[in-house]
Amino acid sequence: MVNSGKTLVTGGAGFIASNLIRKLLKNGAEVRATYFRRYPMVKHDDVDYVLADLTRPHDCARIMKGVDTVYMCAANSSGAHVMATTPLVHLTPNIVMNANCLAAAYEYGVKRFVFISSNTVYPLTDYAVSESDAAFDFYPSYHVVGWMKRFSEVMCDMYASRITRPMSVLVVRPGNLYGPFDKFTVKESKVIAALIRRAVQKELPFTVWGDGRDIKDFLYIDDFIDALIPLTEMANLSGPVNIASGIPVSIRDILPIILDAAGHHGVDLAFDESKPTMIPRRLIDISYLQRLISWHPQVSILDGIKKTVDWYKETYALQSPEAIHG
Repeated sequence: MVNSGKTLVTGGAGFIASNLIRKLLKNGAEVRATYFRRYPMVKHDDVDYVLADLTRPHDCARIMKGVDTVYMCAANSSGAHVMATTPLVHLTPNIVMNANCLAAAYEYGVKRFVFISSNTVYPLTDYAVSESDAAFDFYPSYHVVGWMKRFSEVMCDMYASRITRPMSVLVVRPGNLYGPFDKFTVKESKVIAALIRRAVQKELPFTVWGDGRDIKDFLYIDDFIDALIPLTEMANLSGPVNIASGIPVSIRDILPIILDAAGHHGVDLAFDESKPTMIPRRLIDISYLQRLISWHPQVSILDGIKKTVDWYKETYALQSPEAIHG
């Protein structure tokens, strides 16, 4: 499906979209990509880049014309500090963008719409969450973003199954993604990106927010894309589908890997439990995904972090993330 007709990737300057576009081009897809405040770090000659404000219905209509497949990657996202202090920045812009793009896609006859949701829709559990566990019981720090993502999923279901002429819509819920093109600015970076930046900068003292015992499910971005595209091609699949590693890892487990990859040796770690942290435990069940497609993560956490550190060093050798992205 992704190789027939034009594919639209919204948020084309972002983390997921940047990596997705490269894979789509490699697969021979005809790609259009949107950008807004942030210009794409790598501009591909074969991509039709369009400046668009997705909070404006007119812009959403303009980008959907002639499109068969849409990947809704555009989102207002950030790290733990913003989510803890000003979570409402995630609410209205994202709801409006998601609603506008769904409406425009439906109006212009898009054949497949893919919504990138989040594992924030799940409650805190001591077991690996499966797709049926999203029951509107959000972890307190995720209350706003969790509701935003879950309501957007409900909107997707409306278009997919609650109307006379439904649109083919897929919802996926990623694990904690990391890799090249991630957000590395201080205000926006999530845990692995933030730790990589500080390790490369040889920060001392090296203080980690929280106690470091948080358990996450980290997945390298290439592995995510390699699962996402085959799922997209399953036209009758609506999801939601978890795409994660299925392997729990604590922050304390990954800290030595990051420090070693960055060459920041002999560091005494300190843990500041007064700083904002996110959910202390997130385990994700990927058995449904593996029943759907023949897929297993190919990039270990060790190799994934090394690849990301090497990319960061090369990309920001001369300028900081803030200097490049504003």
